[in-house]
Amino acid sequence: MKHSLLPLGGAAAATALLTTTLVGTAQAAPDWATDPMARNNASAISVINFWAASNFAALKKATVYNPDPGAPKMKVGGGFSPDGRPGSVGPTGSQKGTPSTAKNVNLPRTIGKVFFVVNGEYRWCSATSIQGRYRNLVATAGHCVYDPGSNSDTLDKWVFVPGYYQGKTPWGIYVGKSAWTHYDFANYEDYDKDYAFVTVYNGVAFNGVRQVTKREYNGFSGPKWSRGSRYHILLSKDVGRLGDNVGGQGFTWNQRTGKTVYAFGYPTAPHPDGNKPYSGVTPKYVYGKTSGKEYVSAAHKVEEHVGLKGALTPGADGGPWISQYSSSTRLGLVNGVTSLFGDQDQNDRYDLITSPYFDGETADIYRKAANVWSGRIVGPNGELYR
Repeated sequence: MKHSLLPLGGAAAATALLTTTLVGTAQAAPDWATDPMARNNASAISVINFWAASNFAALKKATVYNPDPGAPKMKVGGGFSPDGRPGSVGPTGSQKGTPSTAKNVNLPRTIGKVFFVVNGEYRWCSATSIQGRYRNLVATAGHCVYDPGSNSDTLDKWVFVPGYYQGKTPWGIYVGKSAWTHYDFANYEDYDKDYAFVTVYNGVAFNGVRQVTKREYNGFSGPKWSRGSRYHILLSKDVGRLGDNVGGQGFTWNQRTGKTVYAFGYPTAPHPDGNKPYSGVTPKYVYGKTSGKEYVSAAHKVEEHVGLKGALTPGADGGPWISQYSSSTRLGLVNGVTSLFGDQDQNDRYDLITSPYFDGETADIYRKAANVWSGRIVGPNGELYR
């Protein structure tokens, strides 16, 4: 296990333990980082307004985020060293599905895209809803939450949209409230810790468009737009907690490698040779047994990534690796997130994805995030709270 370079100073006190017992967490407290995203309701409302205005124009404009272009060949190192006993937290929200083979898998409802603004550009990654005390938690890659180019700054206007499809938000938009990750990623861009857990406000969905007077338009706090002398507002409603709507995947750590996992995400970028097999519109998956060897990349400070053979391309980063996945319930246990992409045979085609190894430090950070309440931003009459 690789340890932090420096201790974390001035960190907030850890929150209470999950009601579900987390057996097997490392005894030594790891370094962790947390940062606010939308600090309050007014900030969250402005984020909703940004993405929903003009019939979700910003969502439709967003493109895949790939801060590390290219397809390096990842070096292979030694094996993994768990830092304690294995443990897990079960999923919530069993979802109906039909029996299927590995070639015809029922996709989980928990997965979706996270949208954000970085360097003035509208971007997205993959992510999943994950179990937490308040059913308000999202798991993704650290580089889909923190900007690797500016150290610990969280990405701007961050939202999670489960089941996103071409501007449609079937279960609402969930604004990020607070981000939790390892201190070494937030401050040193150490991709061995390239994972993050984000608490989100209750989801916001929309009841349709209403044409209003200029006075009503000026007094409206939600998404709105005008065309000439016509004024339109987008009616909002609270759709409740993320986990109540789409369920939450379980979480597991300190597991042995060599187990079968399913890696889900929204690949869209072309291979290095220009071939583009994916559109990024619908989620895809690969499955197989994780490698028992560590993958190493000096450029990303990676010394102990887990590898999985598969031809997913960027856009899938941040998507979950799920063990014990049931196609009938569409649930399992998250034990990794896609972080990097490799070309092991150097034929200009991605053939490997890697994830940080989820250990007791990961579990401790997850536990802190999973005990943080967020709340709602839409009132009972559809008004957006300020």
